Amino acid sequence: MIRADKDLAFMLQYENIAWYEDGKVRILDRRIYPIRTEFVTCTKHQEVAQAIADMVTQSGGPYTAAAMGMALAAYECRDKNEADMIKYLEDAAYTLSHARPTTVAKMVKTVNSCLEAAREAIAGGTNVVDAVFNRALEDVNEKYERIEKTGILLASKFPKNGTVMTQCFAETIIGMMLRACRNNGNEIKVICPETRPYFQGARLTASCVCDMGFDVTVITDNMPGYTIKNKNVDVFTSAADVISMDGYVVNKVGTFQIALAANYWGIPYYVTGTPNLAHPTIDTVTIEERDPALVMDALGTKTTMDGVKGFYPAFDITPPSLCDGVVTDKGIFPAFDLAAYYNR
Repeated sequence: MIRADKDLAFMLQYENIAWYEDGKVRILDRRIYPIRTEFVTCTKHQEVAQAIADMVTQSGGPYTAAAMGMALAAYECRDKNEADMIKYLEDAAYTLSHARPTTVAKMVKTVNSCLEAAREAIAGGTNVVDAVFNRALEDVNEKYERIEKTGILLASKFPKNGTVMTQCFAETIIGMMLRACRNNGNEIKVICPETRPYFQGARLTASCVCDMGFDVTVITDNMPGYTIKNKNVDVFTSAADVISMDGYVVNKVGTFQIALAANYWGIPYYVTGTPNLAHPTIDTVTIEERDPALVMDALGTKTTMDGVKGFYPAFDITPPSLCDGVVTDKGIFPAFDLAAYYNR
């Protein structure tokens, strides 16, 4: 297998996202990277699910972690009989896929692929742990190859030496769009809102961009509207946790307000991702609300007086009218015609 993570940033290398080996899953703790480079080690698949719920990894990271968690589950039940092993792995697949509510539909596909590999290995009498791990690695590599196509298309929308604003951490698409820009000799500049309360933009996106040798600037979350105009931003882009078939974009909270500002200043907003058949309309999506205490804290330091309340929706919803195109591995589609993606 030719690995598709070649020349990408440190935290986009497979081993530095989530990795199964010798009965353990090691996950880069993105809550503290790059301040410290530390890994959370899980010896049970339930611990992998909890790490996903606790935001040890996020963006595309949970999908790799869940797949590696399935390899760990296979290791845990390696001495069971066939029927009990399958039941154990089915339960593990449910636990891992339901670690966070908003992404269940996409996560089910990830764990089900590993479950299929396990069933095939059990039926064929081959090593189940190896089969699940190899499927997990094949799937993440195939995902990277698919996202590379998306990254090339997205990069084609960036003017020569232009300025791009991102939101949160778009994971592999960041690396792939930058690799495409490098191959095209396009020295873009990137502006990253910090993305409270976990600071994914400041810590993760900015680290990846810097690691790959591009100019990057961090701003606070209340600066995009001013910055778009005064720093001559050419394009706003984000990934999406869900793109419903009726064209709504569910992404890290703050995406909607940047899309509004981009629309006001007349610059395009391109979202990357795959339209999700499991969500035909936006009302089928559950918006996760996380611990409100997190918004009253900055990297472990409490910022509010006792008695003050917080509110923390993890995602917001951007309507299709604010989106200039959905960039996919098959092309760029209008947000109002996403069924066309499945007709290609």
